[in-house]
Amino acid sequence: MSRLGSAGVSASPEPIPPPKASGFTTTTAVPLYWCSYGPENAERLLVLHGGPGAHHDYLLPQMLHLAEHYELIFYDQRGGGRSRVDGSERITWETNVADLASVLREFSIANPSIVGYSWGGMLAILYTLQSMGESGLPVPARLALIDPAPLTKHYRREFEQEFARRENGLEIRKMRETLAESGLRQSDPDAYRQRTFELAVAAYFADPARASGLTPFRVSGRVQQSVWESLGPEYDVLAQLSPPGCPTLFVHGREDPIPMASSQAGARAMNAELVLLDDCGHVPYVEQSGRLFAALDEFLTGSDSRTRD
Repeated sequence: MSRLGSAGVSASPEPIPPPKASGFTTTTAVPLYWCSYGPENAERLLVLHGGPGAHHDYLLPQMLHLAEHYELIFYDQRGGGRSRVDGSERITWETNVADLASVLREFSIANPSIVGYSWGGMLAILYTLQSMGESGLPVPARLALIDPAPLTKHYRREFEQEFARRENGLEIRKMRETLAESGLRQSDPDAYRQRTFELAVAAYFADPARASGLTPFRVSGRVQQSVWESLGPEYDVLAQLSPPGCPTLFVHGREDPIPMASSQAGARAMNAELVLLDDCGHVPYVEQSGRLFAALDEFLTGSDSRTRD
């Protein structure tokens, strides 16, 4: 498949290997699809995908780097992927936090090590705040937050404005024109659908051509809207933050449309380590996988408070 806006051919995402185990939760309010990768007796990492309303697949295969030394557990958050719900159900941030707590209990993870990406990073923070104020919830042992979602409504507005600016910029507009004139829709519908997906996410990348390395996914717009609205019209998670009492890492691409200042402020409030990645947008596991995983490996090894589950 040709790269966006460039000559030559670029590799599509590598095939995703089958999980070691998979199934549906039995103790959550609705069944949630889960799967696991990696050595069975290794320390567990719970990996939270973004969205809201997406599913875990688009973190793969790149995030399986962590499965070399850890047992990774993924699950599709309620309303996304295979974790289907009735279309009338209202899904909120509290819903997501309650589901996360239930997943941890079901898998008997007493002190979870959580890796959260994008909205998953925000979810990890919201869960941590809840666990700090409510007895009975498993308290995180460590947190790795990769390009977390905007921590305030102000930062979210900045993100939306920057994303719109990029989508309407000359480079991506030319890509759309090239696709429209290519005849690909008739000659190769599968390639056309792939290219359409790449254009939909191109503005997240420092180099839009790198979107070809991201595994395609879908987002439930209804779920996404419902969760964001539940945070409130002028939400401010940042104002609630304090050091969580566990090692915490923020990683943020310098060219992420989500303002770098959001993660910088979050790291200060949580007394966390902060790693900024050059030449990197919102998808570091595609754009700067070497540097991302070097930072994660160093953090996870250095903060090795192993939990025996």
